[in-house]
Amino acid sequence: MTTVGTPPPAWQRWVPDASAAVAALALGVLEVRSVLPDEHAAAYVVVLAVAAGVGLSRALPAAALGAAWFAGAVQVTAGVGAMTVEVLLAVVAFGCARWGSAVTVWLSGLSMPLGALIAVLWLDSNLVYRALDLIGVRLLAQTAYRGGDWRIPASLLIFALLATPWLLGLALRFLDRARRSRDSQVVAEAERDQAEEIARLREDQARLARDVHDVVGHSLAVILAQAESAQYLPEADTEALRRTMANIATSARTSLQDVRQVLSSPDGRPAASGQHGDLDALVEGVRASGHEVVSTEVGAPRPLPPELEVVAFRVLQEMLTNAIRHGRRDEPVLVERHWEGELRLEVRNVVGDQAGPGAPDGARDLETRPLASVDLAELRAQATAGHGLEGMRRRLEAVGGRLDVRRREEPGGATFTATAWVPLRAVR
Repeated sequence: MTTVGTPPPAWQRWVPDASAAVAALALGVLEVRSVLPDEHAAAYVVVLAVAAGVGLSRALPAAALGAAWFAGAVQVTAGVGAMTVEVLLAVVAFGCARWGSAVTVWLSGLSMPLGALIAVLWLDSNLVYRALDLIGVRLLAQTAYRGGDWRIPASLLIFALLATPWLLGLALRFLDRARRSRDSQVVAEAERDQAEEIARLREDQARLARDVHDVVGHSLAVILAQAESAQYLPEADTEALRRTMANIATSARTSLQDVRQVLSSPDGRPAASGQHGDLDALVEGVRASGHEVVSTEVGAPRPLPPELEVVAFRVLQEMLTNAIRHGRRDEPVLVERHWEGELRLEVRNVVGDQAGPGAPDGARDLETRPLASVDLAELRAQATAGHGLEGMRRRLEAVGGRLDVRRREEPGGATFTATAWVPLRAVR
């Protein structure tokens, strides 16, 4: 018993071919015994060759063509008369055209007119008459019997008997090839659609990861800075401590709202009142964390389309996050916004190795701690995360913008400047 989808055994695939060969052999033997009793040996060889050609026509078309030519050669050399069983050579012609190789198809096509010519040149007219009479073509038989010019109609008849199944097999061959081509095209289109869907899902996953990274990274950096600054407040200044704790709670609450908005919004845009107000809120959030921020705005702010609004917000957010994490606490963060021609966002900070004035070594951030105290797994995770600067660059390039990041050695210390250009397009 075979399961669904399992090909049948080889012997089962040969059963139809073997049955056809046995039937051809039985018909041929019956004809020889009843019609050609004096030509037993050679006639049986011809019948056996025809039966072999019929049986091999599907599985081995080239061998079937060879068997047909062998039957013709024995018939001509031994002088065996034409037999009705030779009509089954049409099965060989069909098999060569349907399942044979390109060489077999060409050879079988050339064999048909050549075989018809040999038949009419070598066979006796009485033999032809008898064969025509056996297959019921009385008009041609009478022409041959009366001594007329029988060769032309006989050759055309033989050619037609072989060419008709050969052309049918060739037509089915091309139809099958066209069907396979269509199936391959359907499979290729399905694979292409699947690849596009996978690429879209990966892009959505990367966008979601960038958005969550930007929101959580910025909020945690602000919260961390506020918590660290609280360590240096005078113990008696409980009001300042309350303000710091309130700022931490506000930052955490805002971060939670932004994360929920990112997960529920298709474009990942945080819930805010407006683009210009969002950028100001980012700057004020950094000020509330204890960092001094000097903000400069040149030109009149302009409303942006939603996609550019999101890019400007996320890019400035990441710039300020990097300034908090890498910059000196006792040096101001310089923020510039230029609205002339295109929106240019620039954040500049002094790079240092301390978290604040007089802060102990243990209060340094991950990127500013000595290498001996930095966990290598954390560094490796940050290097392979694919967010941060690379995320900003991808966001900007997606809308036709660009990013420039530079580190300069200056007398007051090393500075880190990040500049982003966002193209300005009118709101529709």
